[in-house]
Amino acid sequence: MNTEKIYIANLKCGGCATTITNELTKLKGVSKVQVDNESDCINIDYENINREKIIEKLHELGYPEATEENGLLLQLKSYASCMIGRVHNLTHK
Repeated sequence: MNTEKIYIANLKCGGCATTITNELTKLKGVSKVQVDNESDCINIDYENINREKIIEKLHELGYPEATEENGLLLQLKSYASCMIGRVHNLTHK
């Protein structure tokens, strides 16, 4: 089992955290995801999955690793992901 802390960009709120958690836990091999909004990081437990697949999924959602270039398109993707997470939070209370 691998446990890793990944620092990301564009993390804003609980909506972001919900989307990230929901999408990463869909990846086969990911067993636990904790999002820390204050530190802009994700704590993730995984095995039998390549780290690059996790980073690729985060990038796809608009949350690139903090060391990556963070252009306007990624920022816009993160706002869309954030809204999806907020709607999910409202509908699942």
